[in-house]
Order: sequence, then structure tokens, then C-alpha cells
Amino acid sequence: MPGLDPLEPVRIVRGELGEPNLPHLVELPGRGVGSDAVGRTAGMLEDLYVDVQPFGWRLVDRPGLDHRRAVSALSTDLGVQADVIGAEERPGNALKIQLRGPLSLAANLHLHNGERALSDHGARRDLALSLASGAARHVADVLRTSGRPYLTVVVEEPELADVLAGTIPTASGYRSLRSVPRPEAVRAWSGMVEALRGAGATTVVLAPGAGPEVLPEVCDDVVSAGADGVCLPVTALDTRGWERSAALVEDGLELWLGLLDPGRTPPGVLKAVERVLRPWRQLGLGDKSLGALTLLPVTGFADTPPEALRNVLTLLSQTVDALNQVLAEA
Repeated sequence: MPGLDPLEPVRIVRGELGEPNLPHLVELPGRGVGSDAVGRTAGMLEDLYVDVQPFGWRLVDRPGLDHRRAVSALSTDLGVQADVIGAEERPGNALKIQLRGPLSLAANLHLHNGERALSDHGARRDLALSLASGAARHVADVLRTSGRPYLTVVVEEPELADVLAGTIPTASGYRSLRSVPRPEAVRAWSGMVEALRGAGATTVVLAPGAGPEVLPEVCDDVVSAGADGVCLPVTALDTRGWERSAALVEDGLELWLGLLDPGRTPPGVLKAVERVLRPWRQLGLGDKSLGALTLLPVTGFADTPPEALRNVLTLLSQTVDALNQVLAEA
């Protein structure tokens, strides 16, 4: 979300996305160091610490100013959210949080020598274990401060396609790091899913940043990791991608679709509904299965003016209302 003070963004999210929709814990990257997605997640690590260098976030031996800023910003957001929830007459029962996954975090954190943690198998393993433990602690904090009984965690892997393809550059930039084997990715995700559920998360959704060419295989990995659902942008779904998505729904998993781009002119409710219903029905998915679907924006709102932000959230809610009507009539 845009801005520096979390109070108004929290009010907007909870006002526009209250039940039956799913409000989320806001992120404000505009605040700077420690409030960006990577720094925010790195601040959750258990017994690992980070600081900022000219080349990005680096793993260090003890917490310094940058690490403390990340921890403090997250604590502030939790406190403000708790205050807003506490003042609501009908706060609802559900909440959503998001964090970077182990592979994308390893691609964005650097070792002491300046190379990415992704380059070292032991570093990847230690980072995945630390993240799983720290994320579980964060889940417990969210449940305690919010008082909401149902928590969804979205584990985001925006660098996944490059990690699996072996196209992440080394520190020198003259070559690329080796690709991470898919079985290792599945093990890291499985550890995350298990830890998050053990801490009280009711739903865990994986958001793999993969293109159409590898998406069906990645979806298989999501299933193997034991996640409850997969989050995909509509733009990444070609025919094979839609077919694999349909198979996931038929197997009982949730499908989260990134439908609207905050940076573009909203298409209108009818066109937004059509973008979902047309491929849904062409694949033979019945209207009764629409209950497995969650809609969200394609990207975040950090660079979106407040009025445009409200318009996108309103259009999302109206699109969901229209699809719920189709579901009710099925």
C-alpha cells in the first residue's frame, strides 16, 4: 500500500475488504529500509540477521540498525491493525498475511562475500529452516494481536522462474547461478507449510512467479508441498495453465487469481467477470466450483493513488459479488 502511516491504509483495507472478503495486513514499502518485502520477511528470520549494503540485503552475525528497523516496522503494523480491529463493531473472523518464500529470499539475501545465499546449498537450507521457524512465530503474533481465528498465509516466490531456470546473476554479473533442483524447492515449501500450519495458520497458499512455459510443473510442486492453494496472475495462464488450474480445483485446492492491474484503467464488472467465467466454463468447471476461487489484484498498490486504489478494490468486490450470484444460482 502507498503511504508512510499504516493507520489509513489499514482502515481502507478493512473497510473495502471486510467479510465476506479477506482483509490483509498492510505493507508500506514507501517507509524505506526494512519495509520492503524482502527486508520485512528477513526481519522474521530466526537467529539470522540482516543489514543493507550497496548491493542489497546481507546476512550478518548480529542485529543492527537495519534489522531493528524491519522488526520495528512490522511490530508497528501489527499494533495499528489490532487497534483498528478493536474499534470495529463487526471485525469478522478472517485475515490474510503475505511473506517472501525461501527461494526468493535466498535470491535476494547476500552472504558476507557479497554472493547471493542462493549460490550455496548449505545457506539455502539454513535460510529455509530459519524462515520457517520465524514465519511460524510471526503467525502466532498475528493471531495473538488480531484476535482473528482464521488466518491465510500467502507465500510469495516472485523470483521462482529465474531460480529454477538458473538465470539469477552472480555478484560479478559475468555468469549465472546454478538452477535449484525442483525437489529441493518442494522440500523448502513443505517445511514452510508444516511450520505455518503448526503455528495456527488455517490456509497456506503458494504464489509461484512462473511463466506459462513451466507453470503446470510448478503447480505439481505446489501440490507436492502440501499447500491449500495456488495464486496465479491471469496473464500467466495459457491453455495448459488453465487446464492445470482446473485440475487443481477438481482436486480440492483453492485457486487465487490475480485479475486486475492497479496501473491500468479498470475494465468494468462485466468484462472482469467474463475474464473468469469464459475460461472456467470452457474447461468444463461447473459454476458450483466457483467457491474455490479468490480474486485479488495482479500487483500491489505501492505506486497507486488512493482514489485509484479504492476503485480497484471496489471493482474486485463487485466482481466477486457477481460471481457469488452465479454460484448461488448454480
